[in-house]
Order: sequence, then structure tokens, then C-alpha cells
Amino acid sequence: MAQWHATMPYSGNGATVCASNKETLLIHDKISCLRSSFVSQKFGARLSCFRGYPIGLTHGSITAESRVRKGIQAVLTSVAEKGGGLRGKLNKVVLAYSGGLDTSVIVPWLRENYGCEVVCFTADVGQGLKELEGLEEKAKASGACQLVVKDLKEEFVKDYIYPCLRAGAIYERKYLLGTSMARPVIAKAMVDVAKEVGADAVSHGCTGKGNDQVRFELTFFALNPDLNVVAPWREWDITGREDAIEYAKKHNVMVPVTKKSIYSRDRNLWHLSHEGDILEDPANEPKSDMYMMTVDPEDAPNQPEYLEIGIVSGLPVSINGRKLSPASLLSELNEIGGRHGIGRVDLVENRLVGMKSRGVYETPGGTILFTAVRELESLTLDRESVQLKDSLALKYAELVYAGRWFDPLRESMDSFMEKITETTTGSVVLKLYKGSVMVTSRKSPFSLYRQDISSFESSQIYDQADAAGFIRLYGLPIRVRAMLNKGI
Repeated sequence: MAQWHATMPYSGNGATVCASNKETLLIHDKISCLRSSFVSQKFGARLSCFRGYPIGLTHGSITAESRVRKGIQAVLTSVAEKGGGLRGKLNKVVLAYSGGLDTSVIVPWLRENYGCEVVCFTADVGQGLKELEGLEEKAKASGACQLVVKDLKEEFVKDYIYPCLRAGAIYERKYLLGTSMARPVIAKAMVDVAKEVGADAVSHGCTGKGNDQVRFELTFFALNPDLNVVAPWREWDITGREDAIEYAKKHNVMVPVTKKSIYSRDRNLWHLSHEGDILEDPANEPKSDMYMMTVDPEDAPNQPEYLEIGIVSGLPVSINGRKLSPASLLSELNEIGGRHGIGRVDLVENRLVGMKSRGVYETPGGTILFTAVRELESLTLDRESVQLKDSLALKYAELVYAGRWFDPLRESMDSFMEKITETTTGSVVLKLYKGSVMVTSRKSPFSLYRQDISSFESSQIYDQADAAGFIRLYGLPIRVRAMLNKGI
């Protein structure tokens, strides 16, 4: 007779429930239960429950449902009595907190399942003051012991956005990496806060289908591998927004949403992304009222606006001669670009986890800066440097997209980008008009462009007659192959 026995080690209280072929329950050194699907249905547990230890199935016996229920309940009760939770015991968890539905629900879930204090952490990366209003009250009402807010805007732009801008990093031809760059700066700050408050774990509200879970956790691994990581969306039985809303109601948590489907948005100083709702069908055109940072190009001013961007060693430093901090400069360009309808991108991208997803992005200031820096490089970099830099930019973007910001490879590539753009200094004048960015002027003291050489007029440096010998030598392989084919 076929029998099954499922075992999962558990460090919560050292107890074990074993299902024997006599349909009895014994307490030993580890928790044993029936098949994971049965446990999930009856007790809300998943394969990653009990602090993430895996469940292994071995040949054992099938125990009566009632006895299994009693045995597991006994273990969970024992854990709770010792100050733990349904899934284990953590002391203090730092949660990446936005005040939205998911993170509001995670607070009571962490306390219930891990018997821990929850410190909510919010990073100000330029998402706007409106999203930061009332967060402390919301966090504490959800059961958090405190809320920590850090202003990371300047660090975000200077240490994350600008290196990607200098590298020319664009993912899959269109995506300017707005969310990808923000996650490591937030995760780094979480690690710092965990040290400050004495937390032994960190948690995030990323789903198991997206890229952000990888970006957060690779940063945690790189900066403090000793921290426990709790990812509720990979553990709990909440399967969607409606389940989350019901859980919130059950635990008296106020959430600012209804069951009506809405866009999923992520905003920071670099961009605003839109996903979900009608965008999930790539055949649907985005609704005009969806956009928040940019006006419809058709409604943009009928007169163009000219901007001069000052650049030093590949990094922007001024607008129209006014020197600004990185965050201030980007913020002003967002406003200017937004009113001209600059920077809208509709993209179907390949997620790191394997699926395709469709998103619409608004990146007005970023689009202006990418255009300016690239145009200045056309003056300051030679052909081989441009080609190598562009090829490495693809890999650089891939690493950032995949959450490998603190990977030695990206850091080494960043050193190359810094060196190769040492002379990318000068200014670029751009013309903004109804969604387009056009270059009208570019200047650099390190320009490799020589009018006296490039001119069609006669030049002492370039003798046109020299081209004949160059062409004969450059085309020699082609000529030899043709001779071979003709039997010459």
C-alpha cells in the first residue's frame, strides 16, 4: 500500500509531528506533516513556510485528517506560547513600506506569522510628498512599532542614476531602468536601518512573478548575508487584491483601495511606470488620462523651447548655465520635459523571471539627459571607443535590470565608463517640441571634430588622393574573395 510522509525541519521550538502508519501523532525533533498541498489547503502553509525550510516527501503513511489537524495545531500553539508565530520566530523585521495595500497587509501578517516587531521603512526617492503623507499613522495603525523615513533623492540620482546615464545603459532598446536603479538604493538603506534598529530580518512586498524581488534580495545578500529575508507573496495564501482587501478588513487595517482594478504604478525622481489594467493586453492603446508626468504631445505648447545642458566628464551639471545638484537638475528637467510631452515609452519587455510584460513609462527629464550626453560623446569619443562603450552598455543595462548593482562586474564596468568619459565635457543645446527632443548645438573643449579637416574645401592635413590607396588596402579581402569565386 502506497504511503507518503512529508518532513520539514523547523527551528522554531524543536518539536515534530510525525504521521505514522498507525495514524498516530508523535512529537520529535522536527515537524512532519502530510503532503504540502493538503497542508496548504487546511492550514495556509506553503512549501516555503517555517522560515523558508523546504519540505521533502518520503515514503511514509497517510494519516487521518483530524489527527494531522490536531498535531499541527498543537505545534503552532506551542510556538505561539513561546513568543513565536505560525511560521517561526523572528525578533524584528524591517519592511519596505509604501502605505499601499500590499505593505499595509504585510505588517499584521509578519506579526502573526513570525511573532516579531515590525519596523516600517520608507525611502523618499522622489515619488512625491503626497505619497509620504500620513505614512507614520498608517504604519502604526497596521501594527508597526515605528516608521523610518529617509530622504535618498540626492544619493539616488548621484550614485545610481548618473552612473547609468554615463554608461548609456538602456534595457532592450527603450527602457531607461527607472525602477531597476531605485531598488538597490532602497535595499541598501534597509540594510542600514536593520543595523540601526537591531533587526534580524528584512521584508518586501514584491510578488513572486516580478523582477523587484530579485533586485531587493541580491542587494540584501551582497551587503549583509546574515539577514533573514521574508517575502510574503511567496509564502502566504493571499492570491490577489481581493484576498488582500479581505485580510485587511479581518485585521482592521485601513487600506486606500477598492476591489476595482487599477493601474500598478511606481514613481521616483527618474520616471513613472504604469502596468496592469488594460495595459495587460499589448493590443490596447493606453488611455490618455493614464499619464501623470507628461502632457499629450498634441496638447504641448505650439512654440519650441531651447535648453542648454552643461556636462562635465559625462555627467550633467547645469541647465542654461545654472549649476544645480543632481536631484534638483533632474526635477527641473522633469517639469520642463513634462509640459512638452517628452519621454513617453510603451514597451513589451522580457522580465528576468522569464515572462514578457507590458508597461508604459514616463521619463521626461531622463530622456532629455540621455539625448544630451550621447550627442556630446559624438564629439569627444573616437569610433572604436564609441563602439566598445555601446557594446558594454548593453551588458551594463542587463546587470542593473537583473538587480546585480553590487556585482563586481558592474562595478568594474563602471570604472571603465568613468575613464572613457573623462573628456566628455561641454554643452549641448536641445530643442523640445511636442514630444520630440532635437539637438541644435554641441560644443566641447575636447572635441575631436576638426572643421578644417572635415570641410569640403582643400586641407593641408587631409589629401583626398590618399583615399585611393586606403580603399585598395581596406577592400583587399573583398577583392581576393571575388577573384577566388571567378577563378582568377
